[in-house]
Amino acid sequence: MLELGLPKIEVVPDSSSLAEKAAIEFILLAGEALLAGGRFTVALAGGSTPQRMYSRLSGAHLDWSSIHFFWGDERCVPPDHTDSDYRMANEALLSHIRIPRENIHRIPGELPAEEAAQDYEDELRRFFGGETPHFNLVLLGLGGDGHTASLFPGSAAVREKVHWVAAVRHRVQPPPLVDRVTLTLPVLNEAAKVLFLVSGAEKAERLVQVLHSSYQPDLLPAQAVKPVNGTVHWLVDKAAAVKLPPQQHL
Repeated sequence: MLELGLPKIEVVPDSSSLAEKAAIEFILLAGEALLAGGRFTVALAGGSTPQRMYSRLSGAHLDWSSIHFFWGDERCVPPDHTDSDYRMANEALLSHIRIPRENIHRIPGELPAEEAAQDYEDELRRFFGGETPHFNLVLLGLGGDGHTASLFPGSAAVREKVHWVAAVRHRVQPPPLVDRVTLTLPVLNEAAKVLFLVSGAEKAERLVQVLHSSYQPDLLPAQAVKPVNGTVHWLVDKAAAVKLPPQQHL
């Protein structure tokens, strides 16, 4: 069993294997929660690797009525926009399964960022009964600049300690350069499990910095994701893992 606070680093052959492994992890965690008679809550991520994962999940036999979908972040675009993380998840997964609409808790990206952030935080408070959200699973990626969710280097959102959701003015790379809404670290670090999905050689240098350089959350926000009573699992393909010490691969 992995000790709380220590990250697990697992390397798989390629991006396809990564998506398959992530889907299996989702199914196992959801199955455990539902077997125990509870609900399963997950915060989704955007990106091509999660998209492949969601496509694989669309054929899974799960009690979707007991699974609730949230998002770790969203761009301030309408839900049918090409850049919408909700749209991607809906096309890859949600539109293919039988799930009550009330189980889909999207960030209202069509609203101005501050309004959308407040609306989403209100939704979290309603759903979790006013307690800090405790997700069964949070899916995250790693940006080439060390960001995760929409917690970018130098952003005030990285230092947020009170609000669960923050509006982010995104005016530097990577694109699209639109305002965003993101979960903050007080929520991410209450998750039972955080699963980072990292694919591609262009992530190799940043990955080794996040995992091995000194703690600099303002420069490398992904370093600050350290669940208080949960676990972190880095699922990485060989291309992204090329600079990691072999002995770290669990």
